[in-house]
Amino acid sequence: MKTLASRLLQARTKKGLSQEQLARLVGVSQSTIGNLEAGIRLTSRNITAIAEALDVDPRWLADGKGTMSATNNDAGSVVALDVPYRPVTIADPNDPEWVEVRKVQLKLAAGISGFSIDHDADDGQSLPFRRGWVEKNGFAPSKLVAIKVKGESMEPSLYDGDTVVINTADIKPKDGEVFAVNYEGEAVVKRMVRDLGQWYLASDNADRKYARKACQDKTCIIIGKVVHKQSDRI
Repeated sequence: MKTLASRLLQARTKKGLSQEQLARLVGVSQSTIGNLEAGIRLTSRNITAIAEALDVDPRWLADGKGTMSATNNDAGSVVALDVPYRPVTIADPNDPEWVEVRKVQLKLAAGISGFSIDHDADDGQSLPFRRGWVEKNGFAPSKLVAIKVKGESMEPSLYDGDTVVINTADIKPKDGEVFAVNYEGEAVVKRMVRDLGQWYLASDNADRKYARKACQDKTCIIIGKVVHKQSDRI
């Protein structure tokens, strides 16, 4: 059965709009649309505006009733919204059932295992998660941070501009898992690979220019394990 999130994605894709373009039309942030499509945070306040921007029936978008099109193809008239749609639960950031993970940029130094947050570069946004998901995975909310992926080295697993959540409490390398790493003072997201007793940083992009690099000494310091991704790519 389709959800609001899947219907929104279907309508946006059919309209040929990116999340950012739709957000501008509606007057909300891109993360609001991203959260809706991820099923993380749902809000009823903008359903009508989103439906109008996508030219779909608000009833269909809200709960799947009626047809997708906002117009009656036979009469060419707008379908009247005579049946109220079901309100969608709003996630209150102050609700103890939700955990907010802030999107930040990290300040690193070569050879130094710690990190700080560059508040000037912080976009001030956050990703909401159900506390049950956080507790189920054994995460400490204070140890979770979100950063943007840079570059094409991890395609097709991760694309430039994707957002990943890092568990900074998990710094033990695991073969085949993805980690954020302080590599010579730069924050990189790579897959850890164990080969002949040595750890390497590997890229998922098969292009030869993204050759794996040895992870050793203080040139390669693990920041934390990637535990979630948010992407516009399907």
